Amino acid sequence: MPTVNIVEVGHVVVPPPEDLVVRLSALDAPWVTNPLIQRVLLFVDDAGGQQHPPFESLVGSLRVSLAATLARLPPFAGRVVFLPSTGDAAIDCSHSQGGGVRFVVAESDEADAGRLVGDADHDVDAFEALVPKLKADALPAEVLAVQVTRLKGGVAVGVALHHAVVDGRSVWMFLRAWAAACHGDAAAAVAAVTFDRAVVAIPGGEELARSTLRKYARNLPLAANMFPSAPIKLPRRTFTITAKHIHHLKQCMSGQTTSGKPATAPMSSSFVAIVALAWASFVRSKHPAAISSGHDVYLFFFIIDCRGRPGIDPPVSENYFGTCITGCLVKAMARDLLAVNGVAVAMAVIQREVQRAVEDPLGLWDWMDIVSSVPLDRLVGINGSTRFKAYEVTDFGWGAPSRTEVVTMSDGRVVLVATKSGGVQVPVCMHPDHSTAFNSHFMDSLC
Repeated sequence: MPTVNIVEVGHVVVPPPEDLVVRLSALDAPWVTNPLIQRVLLFVDDAGGQQHPPFESLVGSLRVSLAATLARLPPFAGRVVFLPSTGDAAIDCSHSQGGGVRFVVAESDEADAGRLVGDADHDVDAFEALVPKLKADALPAEVLAVQVTRLKGGVAVGVALHHAVVDGRSVWMFLRAWAAACHGDAAAAVAAVTFDRAVVAIPGGEELARSTLRKYARNLPLAANMFPSAPIKLPRRTFTITAKHIHHLKQCMSGQTTSGKPATAPMSSSFVAIVALAWASFVRSKHPAAISSGHDVYLFFFIIDCRGRPGIDPPVSENYFGTCITGCLVKAMARDLLAVNGVAVAMAVIQREVQRAVEDPLGLWDWMDIVSSVPLDRLVGINGSTRFKAYEVTDFGWGAPSRTEVVTMSDGRVVLVATKSGGVQVPVCMHPDHSTAFNSHFMDSLC
């Protein structure tokens, strides 16, 4: 494990808005006990012809632009708090609970940026050392922490965010705003947003939010994680799927091959095609040692962003800044996914659930209750989206990152973001007993 030395720990503090307290909604509340999102952006010196500024200057620019961003997005400088008088959890932006964003500056002469960017297999220890730990075991909890690390041949920018305050789309909205402020793009940096949870019109409103909080966080202000980390660090590998691979996969599964044979089924979306392949590969990798052909197997994913959905009246604004996602759960017999047409079977099952969720976006809003009853060793979990333009929105003024990775992953977890060239980046976390078989089936199916 490369040594990372902490050089400075400070706080970026901005004048707080007067008495701004944002009560969490029922969509936010389950994440109080499952709070952590960690992501690292890796910038390699001279990549793409872009020259990084000196490290001290780079840190200063990041710090100043973060302050400007926090002034417009005050919940990120606040704390997730418990309000015992009402039973609510809320984001307190007043700094009465200790405000500001922890800003860590670090350095490592051993962590090589070029190697970290180039390896398909993650250096898990190195990635974990390049992101800050979020103080969220009890309320008040931090919303955001930042770490900037000078590497051998590059720089890492790591963030940790509280999932009760942001979902995946909000993470990229924040990073886009920060990057835009850093490189002086005023138009992108000042887009109007709303934090008001009242715009998420869930039947039951504030009382449903309180009852959901009591259901999953019974010992507040302690906020014990309902999904603790595995006792060992599991291997992770990133697959980069090109647009050509995706098109080939979708053609094959729809019945249309490169020979021009007419399609027998509608072509699936890139998301459905990749997720179906990951699910079938997961089942094959665990068969027969951990999954028998007669087992039910499960796939859970957060594809339904409730913003703008007609199933919520009135529709939630596209500029809503918060957790605004609901879950989708599908089940199949393992033997069906082990069949020759297993990926196509998986696609059809997933597509039906996507359609159900589009028509009824709040149908599985209480996703944690559903997932808690599913055997986790037969479950694949999907996060992210092929629509997240991770590389397009994170140019801080010295070029897009050479690589960005999510650091918080568990067994059977798959994450999706768009690549720079129309493809999809797919990090996968699997137990070492099954990772080789997964990798083989996943890659063979793309060729």
